[in-house]
Amino acid sequence: MSPSPAGPRSASSGGARTALQPRCNRAGHDVPVRAREPDTAGYVDRDGVKVGFEVYGSGEPTVLLAPTWPIVDSRMWKAQVPHLSRHFRVVTVDPRGNGRSDRPTDPEAYADAAYVGDLVAVLDAVGADRAVLAGLCSGAWWSFVAAAEHPDRVLGVFAIAPTAPFLTPPRPERTVYGFDDVLDTDEGWAKLNRHFWARDFPAFCEFFIDTIIPEPHSTKQREDAVGWALQTTAEVLAATWTAPMFVADRAGAEALLGRVTCPVVGVFGTDDRCQPRERMDRVVALTGARQVVLEGAGHLPSAREPVVVNRLLCDFARSLGRPDAAPRRWTRPLDRRRRVLYLSSPIGLGHVERDVAIADELRKLHPDLAIDWLAQHPVTEVLHRRGEHVHPASAFLANESAHLEAEAGEHDLHAFAAVRAMDEILVANFMLFAEVAERDAYDLWVGDEAWEVDYFLHENPELKTAAYAWLTDFVGWLPMPDGGAREAALTADYNAEMVEHVARLPRLRDRAVFVGNPDDVVPDDLGPGLPGIREWTEQHYAFSGYVTAGPRADRQELRAQLGWRPDEQVCVVTVGGSGVGGHLLRRVVAAFGEARRLVPGLRMVVVAGPRLDPATLPVRGGLEIHGYVDRLHRYLAACDLAISHGGLTTTMTLTAYRRPFLYVPLRNHFEQNLHVRHRLRRYRAGRCLAYEETGPEQLAAAIAAEIGRTVDYRPVETDGAARAAALLADLL
Repeated sequence: MSPSPAGPRSASSGGARTALQPRCNRAGHDVPVRAREPDTAGYVDRDGVKVGFEVYGSGEPTVLLAPTWPIVDSRMWKAQVPHLSRHFRVVTVDPRGNGRSDRPTDPEAYADAAYVGDLVAVLDAVGADRAVLAGLCSGAWWSFVAAAEHPDRVLGVFAIAPTAPFLTPPRPERTVYGFDDVLDTDEGWAKLNRHFWARDFPAFCEFFIDTIIPEPHSTKQREDAVGWALQTTAEVLAATWTAPMFVADRAGAEALLGRVTCPVVGVFGTDDRCQPRERMDRVVALTGARQVVLEGAGHLPSAREPVVVNRLLCDFARSLGRPDAAPRRWTRPLDRRRRVLYLSSPIGLGHVERDVAIADELRKLHPDLAIDWLAQHPVTEVLHRRGEHVHPASAFLANESAHLEAEAGEHDLHAFAAVRAMDEILVANFMLFAEVAERDAYDLWVGDEAWEVDYFLHENPELKTAAYAWLTDFVGWLPMPDGGAREAALTADYNAEMVEHVARLPRLRDRAVFVGNPDDVVPDDLGPGLPGIREWTEQHYAFSGYVTAGPRADRQELRAQLGWRPDEQVCVVTVGGSGVGGHLLRRVVAAFGEARRLVPGLRMVVVAGPRLDPATLPVRGGLEIHGYVDRLHRYLAACDLAISHGGLTTTMTLTAYRRPFLYVPLRNHFEQNLHVRHRLRRYRAGRCLAYEETGPEQLAAAIAAEIGRTVDYRPVETDGAARAAALLADLL
């Protein structure tokens, strides 16, 4: 949709005018990959101040996520937008002073009345007669003002940690130092000071964000918020400090809140170090709000406890809009067919290959079993070709592979950093999973490295309504050497949270399965003061052995099926399904001429996979280029040599088939460089090359040295899928 010009209520918006604004520019920065892109990005211009807004979805009612103090922009709602926009039309507004909005330095521009006028003007611009308003802190107060002054425009107010000027005294620690005073200390709240801001504004931002997000293991949320804070300036925030308020005293605040007649939900965290609890209690008393207390939560639960906030806000908006008319069906438990909801990681194709093999074995044990797959591309490529049932809700999953491709450089993917940056995608996909799991009755959920499901179930264990099995082939986030002390601290913090989750909720995972054997686990520690990875894994996991992608077959028969001559030397090149291996493919293709000189008659089969366009690779005699190849394991079993990046499935499939191979781990990819390399060394399998060692002559020489070589690998078990299925079967 496009924003309409000032609508029938334009007179109330203070002379606002609207215009489109390029989506690619937020305060001079490129927009990162999002879980949900806006349908429209626009702005309203009110008395010379441009205010940015974005629109997502088309359902009713409209939910406007209000701005707050401009130390953050509208991205503070990034964990809410994807979920809400599947049900409602969602509008976000960048506050004056941050995001895509202008940054005036006149205090008058930051008056309460100006912010409220912005909300009404944006509603006019998107053609919304009424909306549910959701606000945090100052944004909650402006939502209350809008509800009192424009009651015909506000269906309800969802208020998180609301402020209200004069209503109650502020927290005492915030009143020790004056904002304009020249102080002889920079400790604590002394940083909330005009002169300190002029000296070291970033230090104030870090202090303030650390204070409002006090929950342990919140490094990503704090980093995000500090980044948003640094989009504005000390001069802007100082202007907001002396901006005109809508009320002049406590009596005025109480009178205004008393005029709020729409439904209100008030959400407050007991560890809120910004707003006093008494203020929330008073707001509840004056508005008749339904209060929700989040024990242990801080001032920003929308970021740190997104699942709880999403469910509360969605239920509230739904109660004020059209009733859910979707038909409901219930079946007597004894009449229900056994059902599994299976989630397979979309990072490449290795997970789904083993998951299909496990599913086939599981059906042998339970012939009546129905399996629904909640999956996204490229996993769905495999599932559709195998005749599996992909749940229709899968269409709404945010694509993780696209995110990784955007994060990758030239054969370089900092996997840990990429997963951290994928937080809003993981929240969005968990919310979809939770809806599917709540609506449909399943006996078992299986998550093969479904990180969002495992993490948010541990954060919200009350949502577990079925048996749950977790599968993985590595345990422990590990820092890369170049990451230094900071990366070591971050990975240890993530590992510590995992250990705490499992210790506190040991029965949430009904089964944890490590796809491999105990010796495949790296001998490293999870971090300072934390247990060793192998020791901890042996305590908390069952081991299935490795799950190979397909049954063993006669190699010569496979070569005949593929049209390869018995005496022909064939090199298969594949870089998985995630789309981050294009640079390696091009290097191998560039080396083909020299390799064929050293290996006369060499046939090279290049598999680009489902997310790389084969047409972007050059065509040469003796070089075959394919896109997605179903049952790629047949090519790997039949070849004389394979070249791959360091993905576990491809390399272990080659190990199981005892084929020589070269592998080139993605730079900065901790799993490929540490976990996978440890396992391959244990099997004495493959020859590892650094990406810097893949120039044409180097690569051609390596191909000539390795092709057709007799290998001495450790044997790989053939019953891994059956063993994994047996570990899952008794949960049914």
